[in-house]
Amino acid sequence: MTKTAGRDHGARTFTVKGQATRTRIVKSASRLIAEQGMERATLEEIQGEAGVSASQLYHYFADKSALILAVVEDQTDVVLGSHRALLQNLDSFQALHEWRDMIVDSLEAQHCVGGCPLGSLTGTLAESNPLARQALKNSFTEWERLLRTGLNAMRERGQLRKDTDTEGLAVSLLAAVQGGLLLSQTRRDSSAVRIALDSSIAYLYTLRP
Repeated sequence: MTKTAGRDHGARTFTVKGQATRTRIVKSASRLIAEQGMERATLEEIQGEAGVSASQLYHYFADKSALILAVVEDQTDVVLGSHRALLQNLDSFQALHEWRDMIVDSLEAQHCVGGCPLGSLTGTLAESNPLARQALKNSFTEWERLLRTGLNAMRERGQLRKDTDTEGLAVSLLAAVQGGLLLSQTRRDSSAVRIALDSSIAYLYTLRP
């Protein structure tokens, strides 16, 4: 019996080895797109980076659009994976500052190069690829949900007033992250994201009971 390890967007199943090959293709595409941009990262380059044949690549992905959707999914897992643990425990101002520090420290560790992968993909795909735009919308919606859940926990613990609009604050915090990362990437200086997040957190302090 063939052991399965994963599914593609068409609900096909793959062997463990097949899933590893598919993952290698997606990771290679993610790296090349981040380094070169969507248009310059051709399927031929992705094929060479992943060390697969054309027939292997097309076995897993019907075309570049299908591969792009897989890249969005992969980058969503990477980005939200780095935030999830902290946001799931976001029940105090201390935890909020730890989340802020993680973002700033991660950006400074990469010398402010790259910005947010999801933000970069949105800038490239939102106007040209409706399916990718919807996938990215879902990614940001999940990020908002994680923030909102954490803010709700702070409200329930009495850290925030009972009438606090956690839904609006979640959007505001996410906008601060995205705008701050974009400016910091452009300037090669983390001060923009630090200021954006510090200002947002300072406002939250005004909402204490």
